[in-house]
Amino acid sequence: MIEQKERFEVHLEGLIRDYRGSKQVADMLFYHFGYGEHGPARRGKRLRPRLLLQVAQAEGAQLNDALDAAAAIEILHNYSLVHDDIEDGDELRHGRRTLWSVYGIPQALNAGDALCAVSFLVLLNAAHRHRGDRVLRMVRVLHEAHATMCDGQSLDLAFERATSVDLSEYHRMIGAKTAALFGASSELGALCAPCDDESVLRYRELGRAYGLAFQIRDDVLGVWGSVDATGKVTGNDIARRKWTFPVVWALGQAPSAARDRIAHAYAQGEALEGDRVTEVIESLEEVGAREAANAAIAEHLAVVERHPVASVRDFLLGSLQLASS
Repeated sequence: MIEQKERFEVHLEGLIRDYRGSKQVADMLFYHFGYGEHGPARRGKRLRPRLLLQVAQAEGAQLNDALDAAAAIEILHNYSLVHDDIEDGDELRHGRRTLWSVYGIPQALNAGDALCAVSFLVLLNAAHRHRGDRVLRMVRVLHEAHATMCDGQSLDLAFERATSVDLSEYHRMIGAKTAALFGASSELGALCAPCDDESVLRYRELGRAYGLAFQIRDDVLGVWGSVDATGKVTGNDIARRKWTFPVVWALGQAPSAARDRIAHAYAQGEALEGDRVTEVIESLEEVGAREAANAAIAEHLAVVERHPVASVRDFLLGSLQLASS
């Protein structure tokens, strides 16, 4: 596992350092990833490429057969992070200034677009190790995930102005914004190995199920997680009035004093501060939103728990690190 991660990091850094575009864009890419004078490198969890590599190797591929696809999925993910930070107005990511806050919005948008282009160019390198028809399928998978992610982000942004969001709308949003790329990661891993069509589709559904659990878990941490665990200010999602699983679920429950306090806070249509944030968090706890979220996570993870390949199953379950209710 250590060799796999290190080989991936070396491969990814080499691809970014090989960028042959303008010096301005190259400097922004180096800054974003923490390479060169902008180091140390910002590695993060790398869950998507690690999932891809786990699937590929579990199904008989050599590590080199999957490195380009893994790098492509991680580069596309980072493109989405650059744009998300701009759209959300976030000036920090994991304690470090975001790309747009250093270089400005127009330049950061351009750098993000460059990352998107690079991800597909990197994926085409897989043609050195796979048949052309297989690579074409890989490119289609990544394009479809990209388009679906854009739909999900659009829904998430629309939620910021919404006066109400129901669970079906919420699940549609996270299925597009988060689960699609995890599904593509797992599917690409299967395509890097000699998997048949049925297995490829089954891996896509595995990744999607994990992605849904991952996002709901992230929502829980956004309300109740510690700064050390998340790198975010506790309660920041509530302060920003985000429609996360605990809030959406709570507002779908029968009227009660606690539910009404949450509804009133979110009906104001503006950011919450101080005591209002604390009040909403306490009310969410009172109506049982944390328990409901953990139950939803467990439901999605049941798909993972039934997966027959132990190395993939154990990786996914271990990576989520569910907290006790």
